[in-house]
Amino acid sequence: MTGGTGFVAGWCIVELLRQGFTVRATLRNATAEPRVRAAVSKQIDPDDRLTFAIVDLTRDAGWEDAMASCDHVLHIASPLGRDAPRTRDALVAPARDGSLRVLRAAIAAGVDRVVMTSAAATARPPRESGRISDESIWADPDDPLLDPYRRSKILAERAAWEFMETASGRTTLTTILPGAVFGPILENGDPASVWVIGNLLKGRPARLLNMGLAIVDVRDLAKLHIDALTAPEAPRKRFLATGEFLWMTDIARILREGLGERAAKVPDKVLPNWAVRALALFMPQLRMFAGDLGQRRDVDTSLARDLLGFAPRPARETLIDCAETLLAADVA
Repeated sequence: MTGGTGFVAGWCIVELLRQGFTVRATLRNATAEPRVRAAVSKQIDPDDRLTFAIVDLTRDAGWEDAMASCDHVLHIASPLGRDAPRTRDALVAPARDGSLRVLRAAIAAGVDRVVMTSAAATARPPRESGRISDESIWADPDDPLLDPYRRSKILAERAAWEFMETASGRTTLTTILPGAVFGPILENGDPASVWVIGNLLKGRPARLLNMGLAIVDVRDLAKLHIDALTAPEAPRKRFLATGEFLWMTDIARILREGLGERAAKVPDKVLPNWAVRALALFMPQLRMFAGDLGQRRDVDTSLARDLLGFAPRPARETLIDCAETLLAADVA
């Protein structure tokens, strides 16, 4: 499994161990091993079923050895765009080339299945089209309002499928397309992946953006990844994985109602769209949301529900559990 220090990866390790798998997780640096092992151990005793391989997605060295004797690969690692990359293509090469590097190594090692984490944005229809997202749709990577992170996910997933069309061997590919992933962080886990909730609890920004998110719980997403490793219907398919769509005003209200005084800083007023666009000229982090203002994103997840038994829990539970762990870790 790639990206062993990540939010989604951590819960995938837990779910894999719960289902009896032996796991080899990749890390870029061996110093992270004790932290990952300790975080997982708070959920389940890994015993000797969790080991680590030190490899880098930007380098070829070590990948075939890392996959030796493995039956399956979960490719979860991908660069995040939280720090507002300066160019639209800043994240493309590491995401695309890293995915191809993993696929080549998997085929060389004779791996049975690769399950790759993509993003729901890769199946997003054109704005104002009136269409609901489904797995037959490919978003336009050249959309001028597309942020660097989503652009990288589209191009990385497309490159993966194109590569597999001509690849030889028995290895198959499945992609999972999650929405906004929230839920509890593992102890000592990185809160950066749920920074939206952490910032709201700190009262940042002072006003909410007029946008919404299709939320999926990290625990449900982890289970879906593992189900895709074993379900006979999963190979060669894409699976959208989202739960409820909530506007930021809904998310803020749930936090205030569920946490009481501990959510006293969560804002309750909305910043006008024109103000967001104006501020985005000077605040690069706001640019990634420009195409989402006022947009409701409806998603058809029937394929994952019907073939893999995907049953996302209520978003309220996801949000409150996420906030509780952030507050307990004193990072919100």
